[in-house]
Amino acid sequence: MRRHREHDAPAPCGTAVELPWPARGPGRIFFMRSVAPWLSTGRVMSAQGAPDADAQHSAVSQGATETARPARPAGRPGRRHRGATAGRPAGPSTSGALRLTVRDVHVVGRRAPMLHLETLTLTTGECVLVAGEPGQGHTALALVATGRLAPFEGRVVLTDADGVVSTARDALRSVSAVVDLPGISEPDDTLTTATVVAEERSFARAGSRRSDVRRWLASHELAAYGDVRMDDLPGPVRTALLTSLTAERPGVRFLVISLPDRHGGEPAAWWSIAQAFAARGYGVLVQCSRSSARDLGATLEPARGDASQRATPVESLRAGVDPMAAPPDVPELTVDLDERPSAPQDAP
Repeated sequence: MRRHREHDAPAPCGTAVELPWPARGPGRIFFMRSVAPWLSTGRVMSAQGAPDADAQHSAVSQGATETARPARPAGRPGRRHRGATAGRPAGPSTSGALRLTVRDVHVVGRRAPMLHLETLTLTTGECVLVAGEPGQGHTALALVATGRLAPFEGRVVLTDADGVVSTARDALRSVSAVVDLPGISEPDDTLTTATVVAEERSFARAGSRRSDVRRWLASHELAAYGDVRMDDLPGPVRTALLTSLTAERPGVRFLVISLPDRHGGEPAAWWSIAQAFAARGYGVLVQCSRSSARDLGATLEPARGDASQRATPVESLRAGVDPMAAPPDVPELTVDLDERPSAPQDAP
């Protein structure tokens, strides 16, 4: 195969043409980006290094065929395809009620176990309070329950109203979100409320301009806090702000509010906020300390001894209505015809 030069005659149709192949430098980069793709498809190149349209037309007329990329088999999903296919059944329907179940989850840290939880259930429309001291696996539980951390043992199951189940972590992530998790999703303390609202609304694919932020703050009665830093917000106001912003993300059905009592305020304030979102149809999991759970009326034994730092967070309170719970058995009311009261007789 000889090297083709500009003063040579055009190569015959269908004949491979060898072009200069720079060994190094910018010329090689240009060749790999611009010329090599044309050669890999088997197209005829002209003397100037561009595809020769006349030669291509003539080659096709003489029966020459180009190297085509093989077609993808029917029913084979692409890398970004998440729908149901012939070999992949559809997941749970997110339009109705959903239930999240944690079963025998065990998470191990660098030096010691971080979390060991036997069972925990959460249904859309419910609000569950989980109590435990700091360092007792709050972060691990929040990440595992929302599909953002794979446990060493156990699994998290997502079930819809028709009984369709899924253990895929992407399915859990698509319907859940973590609110104000320390070191993970908490905003920077130096940011203003308006800046945090703009960022969160961009995550929710909503308007994040200044006018949109002012309108959102006014609609939630938070316009007075627009220029206030996050570390200066009252605890209940911060919880209501971040929970409202997170709930606006597309497809979110479960919310995990992590340690709202660390910002101060009465526990009854942020607990009422969580119950309000549960009444709107969200499944809300709230993590707090044992003392805050006792202030809300939960009966918990104090953790003592060396095992207190490794204690597992326990379910303390549960509120709301489970839409997937079986209806209670109501006894059937029957009347014996022989025991019916007799009709009063007319007086003589």
